Amino acid sequence: MSWFNLFKANIRKEYIEMIRYFPNTAALLLTFYIIFLATFFGIMFIGDPASFDANVQYSIVSVGFWSLTMMTMNFIGFTIVSEAMRGTLEQLYMSPMGVWKIMLTRIIGQFVLQFIVMIILLFAAMLTSGQWMNLNPMTSVPIIIVTMVSMIGISFMIAGLAIIVKQIEAFLQIFQFVLMALVFVPLSVAPFLALAPFVKGVNMVRTVMMENVTLTDIPTSDYGILLLNSLVYLVIGLVVFHRCEKFAMKKGLLGQY
Repeated sequence: MSWFNLFKANIRKEYIEMIRYFPNTAALLLTFYIIFLATFFGIMFIGDPASFDANVQYSIVSVGFWSLTMMTMNFIGFTIVSEAMRGTLEQLYMSPMGVWKIMLTRIIGQFVLQFIVMIILLFAAMLTSGQWMNLNPMTSVPIIIVTMVSMIGISFMIAGLAIIVKQIEAFLQIFQFVLMALVFVPLSVAPFLALAPFVKGVNMVRTVMMENVTLTDIPTSDYGILLLNSLVYLVIGLVVFHRCEKFAMKKGLLGQY
């Protein structure tokens, strides 16, 4: 029950902030839509006409996932910085639930809201381009949920860094371009990227949407690789976060900004 109450409180908090600061939310959505338009018109004017449809569909899915991964994976880092600026970071550590549990429920709530934003972005992009793909929620949603686990792991790594150094905005700005590269580069070109977080899941969902495959059409080995990848990054992320916490407490950095 305590987990449920914590999750309910945090998803309510994220929803209220998203609505209360709606101009910021709308600006984020508009930014990603403009990036898609730039990609779309670039493909239209200088792309190969023979592969136009496939390239546009690839761009639609990639931009949608880039928005989802960037907002989700950077979220805890921004939250730590924000809490430190407000002087409320130490108050979180007074909670009997533990900070990592609070952050975990916050990022799940944020993921749910950002997933809705991604769906809106996908439909806007498909409407603009006239390229309608099969979203196939019975197949794509389970893959996205498992993929999210690795995103959470990376988020905790970033949060651990934020606890110690506080100012990480420049790093996160650079990191968003790294995420773009990971999302847009196909595994067929760089198979070793399957070892990176979330890349395998994005590739699988892209295949589902573009080729209209189902859960049973995807090899079992792909599911195994995706699950193992997500669990490994989650464990590493939590370990890094807890070690950064201990270091910050030992050096008295929690109350500093």
